[in-house]
Amino acid sequence: MPIKIPATLPAFDVLSREGVMVVDEELAARQDIRPLKIALLNLMPKKIQTENQFARLIGATPLQIELTLLRMTDHQTRHTTAEHMESFYRPFEEVGDEKFDGLIITGAPIEHMPFEDVDYWGELKRIMDWTQTHVHSTFGVCWGGMAMINHFHGVQKHILAEKTFGCFRHRNLAPASPYLRGFSDECVMPVSRWTEMRQNEVDAQPGLKTLLGSDEVGPCLIEDPAHRALYVFNHFEYDSDTLKQEYDRDVAAGTPINVPCNYYPGDDPSRPPVNRWRSHAHLLYGNWINEIYQSTPFDMTQIGKL
Repeated sequence: MPIKIPATLPAFDVLSREGVMVVDEELAARQDIRPLKIALLNLMPKKIQTENQFARLIGATPLQIELTLLRMTDHQTRHTTAEHMESFYRPFEEVGDEKFDGLIITGAPIEHMPFEDVDYWGELKRIMDWTQTHVHSTFGVCWGGMAMINHFHGVQKHILAEKTFGCFRHRNLAPASPYLRGFSDECVMPVSRWTEMRQNEVDAQPGLKTLLGSDEVGPCLIEDPAHRALYVFNHFEYDSDTLKQEYDRDVAAGTPINVPCNYYPGDDPSRPPVNRWRSHAHLLYGNWINEIYQSTPFDMTQIGKL
């Protein structure tokens, strides 16, 4: 079944052209089924690009998804028009009494900053606590995942001497996990970050389970059953050219940057990059949606109580 998003949201036309099933509110209202309510707390500067990326993945399942776009209440974005934000985003303070089947907290380009120095850290901590009573399953991505594992477990992020940038092989460490259903023994995933989480520090926290990891770039996908959460530190959601856009931006600005490794054929930036992660991206997010569907209460008032 389709993902339910406003017909005027740019992602509606983008996904329709790609063959993703989308439905507007009028058609969804005529279907006798409870959609899964999934919220996206979008902390990325390029809001529309990020909307497209996550809507593409969660909209590829046979279930009807009602997507709610969230923003921090007082933080103002400089990279997306006020009209777009006003039309499609709700501040967290408006949804505090609502329940959601799932929530995605995206990354943010602020990983060099201590968590407590981020201007919306106080509200984000309230949101993370709120997930324990109002969200059935939460997915923290990149900086969002680092923020969650730090908030709930005290695991620290560590600044790297140079940016980890490119496509890296990851090992399937938990083949029986329902979140890795259909996964190969290895998969490739884009990585773009100046920080890392360390496996020994994750292992020191009881209850955390590493599902995907890399000898080169460390732990990637962590399950936290006690908080009904997943944390992924890399970027399955990236488009084929997202790393290229980052590389071209830095080259144009004169910022020192290495060619993203294992991304361009022959590591030659003049050649089109090859996407080797798309299928596993759909598997992971499809498995997450399926696990929500299998376990979330039909009566949404019971979310956070069971």
